[in-house]
Amino acid sequence: MSLAYGVAALIGKLLIATPALAGAHSTTGPVIVAMGDSLTQGYGLLEDDGFVPQLRGWLAANGVDEFRVINAGVSGDTTAGGLSRAAWTLTPDVDGMIVALGGNDLLRGIDPAVTRSNIDGILAEAQKAGVAVLLVGMQAPGNYGPEFKRDFEAIWPDMAAKYDTLLVESFFVGLGESADPAQMRDLFQPDGIHPNAEGVRRIVEGLGPHVLELIERVSD
Repeated sequence: MSLAYGVAALIGKLLIATPALAGAHSTTGPVIVAMGDSLTQGYGLLEDDGFVPQLRGWLAANGVDEFRVINAGVSGDTTAGGLSRAAWTLTPDVDGMIVALGGNDLLRGIDPAVTRSNIDGILAEAQKAGVAVLLVGMQAPGNYGPEFKRDFEAIWPDMAAKYDTLLVESFFVGLGESADPAQMRDLFQPDGIHPNAEGVRRIVEGLGPHVLELIERVSD
């Protein structure tokens, strides 16, 4: 089972489009915005089990509790949606941003050139605002053919190089690779798309060190 298990499972279903923007952690200090879709927003989970609350806990456990992490995940969002709200999300108090978008572009079979342009626009807004970025990449299943897969997967390393952002290959990097599909299913909700609380915990463990790199950039 590849790292893209959860992404591949996205094909054939639409993520429920329910906007959400959770507040920051109660501490004061530098701000990181987590921009994404339902995976970031925490769809189907108790609030404390979602990606951002678990990330806050992971950072605190690793000695980083002065940073505020804001949940800017919107269920159903595409890269176009992210671009449309990037400028007003990047308020003057924002110091860093995690960008984890693209799953819904895959769902809808959006031309990779359009997705590329939208990611480019989001990163351009971050650059203009002087905000450090951790870009979360994505793998495409083979359903749309090898050319689509090649063009789609090239977006994130190309954009990371263009804007000198940090890059992690997949939101699901913390799930590792397993030859046992049943074991992977145990990390997802019944829809087979969204991780459960344990799945999110492992995702946070995988992404956490990359977030620490982002914090180092913010702190420099």
